[in-house]
Amino acid sequence: MSASIETKSKVFKALGHPSRLAIVEALCDGELCVCDIVPIVGRDISTVSKHLSLLKDAGVLKDSKRGTNVYYSLAMNCVPGFLNCLENFFAVKFEEQARAYAASSIKRL
Repeated sequence: MSASIETKSKVFKALGHPSRLAIVEALCDGELCVCDIVPIVGRDISTVSKHLSLLKDAGVLKDSKRGTNVYYSLAMNCVPGFLNCLENFFAVKFEEQARAYAASSIKRL
């Protein structure tokens, strides 16, 4: 496989965990301190740090240290658009399923 495919795969693997996806979605609204990310994930600081490190290694996030705090933000500007695309896709699918269910329910009456 090409290096490009391996790199893309690494990004999708990083985004593939619910806790990491929650972190990324929260960062779509702007940078956050690790202390603000911990309650979003609902895990201990060590676990959150591992998730952040994996996302950073995949190139999804970047960090900056200010004093004793570390702040994270998105390094990939395309991520919010991609997540929005997913939301729209599933909203349309849900709407289609709801219409199909309603139509089949009416036919049975």
